[in-house]
Amino acid sequence: MFDRLNRAGAAATSVLSRRGFLVASASTGLVLAFARNAMSVDNPAEAAQSGNFEPSIWYGIDPQGIVTVNIIRAEMGQHVGTALARIVSDELEADWGQVRINHVNSDPKWGLMVTGGSWSVWQSFEPLSQAAAAGRQVLLAAGAKMLGADVAQCEARSGRIHAGARSASYGDIVKQGGFSASFTADELKKIPVKKPVDRRQIGLPTQALDIPAKTDGQAIYGIDAKVEGMVYAAPKIPPTRNGSKVISVDDSKAKGAPGYQGHLVLQDPSNTVPGWVLVLADSTYNAFRAASLVSVQWESDDTAKVSEEDILAFGRKQIDASEPGSLVVDDAGAEDRFKAAANVVEATYTTSSVLHFQLEPVNALAFEKDGIWQIHTGNQWQSLILPTLAKALGVDAKKIVMWTYLLGGGFGRRLNGDYAVPAALAAKALGKPVKVVFTRPDDAHFDSFRSPSIQKVRMAFDSDNKVVAMEHAASAGWPTEVMVPAFMPKGKNGVPYDPFAISGADHWYSVGAQRVRALSNSLANRAFRPGWLRSVGPGWTNWAVESFIDEAAHARQIDPVAFRLKLLDGAGRNAGSTPSTLGGALRQAAVVKRAAEKAGWGSKLPADTGLGIATTFGQERDMPTWVACVARVHVDRTTGFVKLEKLTVVVDAGTLVHPDGALAQTEGGALWGASMALHEGTRFVNGAVADSNLNTYTPLRMGDVPEMDIEFIQSTQMPVGLGEPATTVVGPAIGNAIFNAVGARVRDLPIRPAHVLQALKR
Repeated sequence: MFDRLNRAGAAATSVLSRRGFLVASASTGLVLAFARNAMSVDNPAEAAQSGNFEPSIWYGIDPQGIVTVNIIRAEMGQHVGTALARIVSDELEADWGQVRINHVNSDPKWGLMVTGGSWSVWQSFEPLSQAAAAGRQVLLAAGAKMLGADVAQCEARSGRIHAGARSASYGDIVKQGGFSASFTADELKKIPVKKPVDRRQIGLPTQALDIPAKTDGQAIYGIDAKVEGMVYAAPKIPPTRNGSKVISVDDSKAKGAPGYQGHLVLQDPSNTVPGWVLVLADSTYNAFRAASLVSVQWESDDTAKVSEEDILAFGRKQIDASEPGSLVVDDAGAEDRFKAAANVVEATYTTSSVLHFQLEPVNALAFEKDGIWQIHTGNQWQSLILPTLAKALGVDAKKIVMWTYLLGGGFGRRLNGDYAVPAALAAKALGKPVKVVFTRPDDAHFDSFRSPSIQKVRMAFDSDNKVVAMEHAASAGWPTEVMVPAFMPKGKNGVPYDPFAISGADHWYSVGAQRVRALSNSLANRAFRPGWLRSVGPGWTNWAVESFIDEAAHARQIDPVAFRLKLLDGAGRNAGSTPSTLGGALRQAAVVKRAAEKAGWGSKLPADTGLGIATTFGQERDMPTWVACVARVHVDRTTGFVKLEKLTVVVDAGTLVHPDGALAQTEGGALWGASMALHEGTRFVNGAVADSNLNTYTPLRMGDVPEMDIEFIQSTQMPVGLGEPATTVVGPAIGNAIFNAVGARVRDLPIRPAHVLQALKR
């Protein structure tokens, strides 16, 4: 069974680049490996065979010429394996028909394992290109020798080395063997990679390699994992995420239920699942049915009284009290410029709690085998949950291996692998494998949902209508502070901050003296476990930034497009630099201009119909994906109902490795943005989310999907991320379009009809 499992991990560029690289002919084929201390080796082939190296860290070639690329990222529908394999295949000059992908487990050799932040292609492009270039170089030398030709007269093409009319396949070269080479990390970096004009696969259409398995039922997801003799379990979720204790369990009604095998009150040293009860049975269905018959009494702490309004009020108090928090941007003289300003515009924005609601509810299978704990589940951040599992089980993290399957939707939920803890605890208590599967309501109540946020933005103008200062303060729950504080950098004032709760506020507009304050909403952090959701912080920061830029433009009677283009001048720190941000704000200005042109900005529209524009650079300044969106909406003044008619999206993501995947990512991201703008969103009420299923939590339906016009700027610049940027730009574009349609300014996300009606009265 497990030979068929799809497994994934991730490796940070910084970890991989510290290792030397080995290409060696071994009995199993062409071996590619890293020296542990980035040192060259006298006999690479012998070292590869002896185990002193880590074979196939990125890819390998067998005697049949099959190129297998190890995918160190989680696959959740984004076809990341195809994109990464395409990088290797192009630079290696492989035959794409001979390329395979292999998703790997959580072996420590992969280093930091995380899939998120739109990082996968961006972080992997350079090391994978260098690794493939090294392999091509060695194959050229070995092929030339095999053909009796001068290497300078040989060419690698489509999985073969050509010397005039003669050629040898990679498989034949590997089969013959007798060659080896090693590279230190520094040597590897110096190997020349292809110029964009010489690429033969990157940027060209191709079918994703995993589509056949996903369509014919061969693909294995976490929910499919099983082993002989396992017990099935369903959780009884306590009323609060933290601070709940089990007082009593009454299973009298469940004792006659088919397949019922009892229950467990979990004792969790990691405090990940306090107050949890698992109901055990001989199948998932029977576990669900028995769980509905088990009654649990809990005692909860004061978070059982906390609601969304309390969290927002707490954040408002933080902002109004001028609590400094962490100063992410802190230009000198900002406050003085506000005091001397001829005009000041300010506004406050809020966003509601948002659930993940991925298609596949979270699940995990755990058991111990030969002293090693085996965890089988779909996961995006193995390195985050392994130490927690170790604490829960009371073992060294080296004694745990996580096998990561295909994910039936991730969207950031599976960055937090907390759902594996109850399965592990139960397996330890029972001494046998335990598979825990969540119902949809269980999944919702246990979700690490996106925190509600409140933000205040203000801008100062001088007497010539020039922007001289801007301040942005944002308060929300901080997932990184709660789950992995070591990832938090320090602000200008030395105070750590969660970059995934403020990125986006440090925009590319030239606004004179700028200040960005990141405020940790400690009430939210304590009341639930804030999580990362697709687009993370920019999901709320860009709502505030781009709504406010529009408000400021209208307040000063300036066209919103012209206002943006003026501020995106590429001056100072907004100029950009190599490799990822080359062109800076001028590239963002280019997508704004193009989107406005395509959408017909300034043209006459029917009554109560409007266009709204917004732009973003994605998630992080050091990996910008420049995006602009124009939304066209029609507003019913009587009901407040907003019909989204069209989205025009223009993207500059540098080099597009897999164009079809890029389009799919952008379409999906934009539609999720529309869903969160007009349809999604829940409320935190008395210690829990108000919505737990799709009868009341209503994402975008097929009938609500607008016309979409998506264009990518042709570019040979560094490829950057596409998983998230389109998500954050749609909401403010819709809000701005509503204002242009009927003059109603909405500042709360999601935009409900009641909000529109209320704004119409102002």
